Amino acid sequence: MMFTEEHIAFRKMVRQFVDKEIQPNVDKWEADGGFPAHELFPKLGALGLLGLEYDSAYGGQDADHLYTVILREELGRIDAGGVPMSIGVQTDMATPSLHRFGSEELKQAYLAPAIAGTAVCSIAVTEADAGSDVARLRTRAVRDGDDWVINGSKLYITNGTQADWICLLARTSDEPGAKGFSQIVVPTDLPGFAVSRKLDKLGMRSSDTAELTFTDLRVPVTNTIGEIGRGFQQQMTQFQNERMSAAYDRVGGLQQALDRTRDYLKQRTAFGKALIDNQHVAFRLAELYARLDMLRHYNYACAEAYMRGEDTSRYATVAKLEIGRLSREVAATCLQYHGGIGYMEETWTARFLRDMALTSIGGGADEVMLQVLTKLDGLHT
Repeated sequence: MMFTEEHIAFRKMVRQFVDKEIQPNVDKWEADGGFPAHELFPKLGALGLLGLEYDSAYGGQDADHLYTVILREELGRIDAGGVPMSIGVQTDMATPSLHRFGSEELKQAYLAPAIAGTAVCSIAVTEADAGSDVARLRTRAVRDGDDWVINGSKLYITNGTQADWICLLARTSDEPGAKGFSQIVVPTDLPGFAVSRKLDKLGMRSSDTAELTFTDLRVPVTNTIGEIGRGFQQQMTQFQNERMSAAYDRVGGLQQALDRTRDYLKQRTAFGKALIDNQHVAFRLAELYARLDMLRHYNYACAEAYMRGEDTSRYATVAKLEIGRLSREVAATCLQYHGGIGYMEETWTARFLRDMALTSIGGGADEVMLQVLTKLDGLHT
């Protein structure tokens, strides 16, 4: 993987932005249970960070995928996981289908403001009885003339309390299983839309997460993204962007966590020597650094395959599975090696442990990733 001078300069720019505009605010945002997306996103948009690979016709940068890798690695350094997660919803979860499959009218009306950061968007898939099993979704859109009439609810929706529009996956026919779903752009200012409640989470507390309800909400059929009835397939493609983004993101965060712990262990003494001089401690960190390095370069292989136009389903699934497991191990080890102070809220390790727990759940649980791999590898039908 060869990064050019332009890539290196881009990384420096993103790091400076994170350190100046985001890091000083994360403690307050954690305490508030959310950050002001309508204030932060226009700043990201002004730098072109919300549409790196999207067409310039809609405000995108027409950049190669390595810029996305760099962006996510640097956002992963933010000291509150909810912020990069919410940005990722905007860039890699709610908008990829719209960019790939949306009509020109939808792109101008909804994609362009999302890239500019003047509109906050969200993705609404999960329901109370259907998370990983997407085919069991019950939210329904029934056609009435030129409108969809939508009824149902969605759960665990990041950016849900602030979103100006939502990429909604809803059932639009009675065809069985995965057939009969469509993706629909739903503005949140329409009658029938409501934020039922803001959810109280274990971690990722700097982002807002909501339960949403739709009651006889009418939206034009022209707000359908791509083909009617192809929403499930489009969403599966969109999931790959989400999983790749999550894997890139975690590499930056885990690198920083290990570096911080290494530096702490060099300074902290016990029984007459620095903690890092205990062989078990040093060996454990070396092992975690080695595994992180393997995943970083696996990410780069995934990125190269993606740029060649290859199907990266297996790459994304493996990366999501392994980065989730490593995230939990690194977070637990860093807290353990900080000892009592690591258990205190004043230390970054406590928040990091809570935030990293979501990696193996959100965007497809570890068990779902294993189920996907068993099918891809021919282990069962």
